[in-house]
Parts: sequence; C-alpha cells; structure tokens
Amino acid sequence: MTTTSQPSSSAAAPAPTPAPVTDVPAVVDETARLLIEHYVFPEIAEQLAALLRRRLAEGAYDVPTAEELGSLVTADLQSLNGDLHLRLAYHPEEVPQGRGEAALAKMRRDFEASLGGVPRVQLLTGGTALLELAPALFPLEWSAEPLTAALTLVARADALILDLRGNRGGDPDTVAFVCSHLLDERTHLNTMYARVGDRYDQSWTQPHVPGARFGGTKPLHVLTGPDTFSAAEELAYDLQQLGRATVVGEPTRGGAHPREGWTVHPNLEATIPIGRAINPVSGTNWEGTGVLPDVPCTIADALDRSLALIRG
Repeated sequence: MTTTSQPSSSAAAPAPTPAPVTDVPAVVDETARLLIEHYVFPEIAEQLAALLRRRLAEGAYDVPTAEELGSLVTADLQSLNGDLHLRLAYHPEEVPQGRGEAALAKMRRDFEASLGGVPRVQLLTGGTALLELAPALFPLEWSAEPLTAALTLVARADALILDLRGNRGGDPDTVAFVCSHLLDERTHLNTMYARVGDRYDQSWTQPHVPGARFGGTKPLHVLTGPDTFSAAEELAYDLQQLGRATVVGEPTRGGAHPREGWTVHPNLEATIPIGRAINPVSGTNWEGTGVLPDVPCTIADALDRSLALIRG
C-alpha cells in the first residue's frame, strides 16, 4: 500500500488558551493544608506551608494562569530540601477531581502509547538481550502481561542490558515484579515508611513468576541517566545494592519519596511525598544524590560501554 502525505497548511494551528486561575488564595491554602496533613517530613511541611502563605500575602502569586501559578509554587515547595516529588503540577487538560486521579489519567495514556511500557526488546550480538522499560513502570494490573512476555523472551539470553534511561518512575510493586525475574531466591528489596499510620511496609520479590526467569547469575547491566526517576531509580538501586547488577551511565535524578496527588484546581495537582524508602542493605536511599553508576559514562555511550564490558 502506498501512502501520500497531504500538503501542510500554511496557517498555523491556534495556540491553546492558557487555563485561568481565578481563586489563587484557595489553591494555595489547600496546597498548604495538604502539606501539613500528608508530607512525610512534618517539620518541613510546617515551614513550607508558612512560606506559601507568606508569599501569597506578599502578592508573589498574583498571576493570571494556572501554569504560572504552578511554576511559582513548585519553586517555593522545592526551595527548602530540594524534594523533586513536591510540586504543584500543571496539566494542560482538565484533570479528574480526587486523590491521584490526575496522574492516573496521564499514566494510562502513556501506557497505551508505549506497548505497555516495553517499547524495545532486541537481541544484540554475542547473545546479549536489550530490554527497554519506558516511559514508566506502570501499575502491575496493567503491565503484568507485557512485562511477562518481554521478560520471558529475554530469559534465554546469555546477558541482559536493562535500559532505564528514559523511565520516569511508577509502581513499587512493578519494581518487585521485574526483580523477581532477575533473582533466584525470595529477596527483601526495600522498606517503605509511611507517615500516616507511622507504618513500615516491606517489598520482597515473588517466590514464583508467571514466565521464565532470567535468573540471578548471568550478567546484568542497568543503564541510567538524568531522566531516570523515582521507581525506576529504585529498580536500579535495589539491584545495585544487592550486587546483582552493574549500573552504567549517568547519575539519576534523585527522587526516593513516594508521592500522591490531589486535584486543587481543574488544571493543578498538588503532588506530595507521603513516605520514604529505606534500603535493607544501605539503610538509606537515593534521595537527592540519585543512583550513582558503577561505570560512569555519558548516556549516549552507555549501551556501547555495557556491551564492551560484557564481552570482556
């Protein structure tokens, strides 16, 4: 079948109308309230809430659009401890009301557009498989099928390169699911502390997987870069701390605090970390520092560097 492209129109598409924000005090006050109620570090929450209210009184947030307000408030939210999960996130399309609905709607669109988060499975020279997981580690109830298919396929390879350079994060349960295919024994991966309820929840690999395992002995490399974030960082960090994988590339962004989101305006979502990760090996996490590669190199060179190392 032959396709013919149509001539492009000389008229540019009209720019979208910026979403207005008419009740700035209500948005800022609700964001401050959610901070105090949910942020994993209560003392910092109080300081940030006071900062937002002071800036509001000074007129710093007197802007006409939701996008501008989101940018200004986000800069202030991250000004004390640099927590990149702490944001007043702007969404060009109106987002559903409620807790977590904004992020879930966007995540579903990304899932459908990326073959379920497995955009690339490739056999390279020398029996090495390349598995790219991007743009996120989607909720397991969505992604178990495509991940099982991909991980079963690469299980036969002599070595595996897991590419997380374009992965922005996702679900800790999906991290455990992937790790279950890369280790032989049931293994403690991470502990998550939640402020609400003062609760500690452990994450372990599964004793059984639905497909074949790559296993815990063959060479495994993980590619990372500055876009690798959140749950993708946990996947790299867990495997690195266990001595299971060699991390190759550039340091990751450094977000180790799981977050939830609340819609505070039709186009604005307050995203607030509600817990923190505690690795059972290191006793800490990658917050602020990122995951530091075992083999530092540019992200452009990371794949070639991994292949050279595997070939010896």
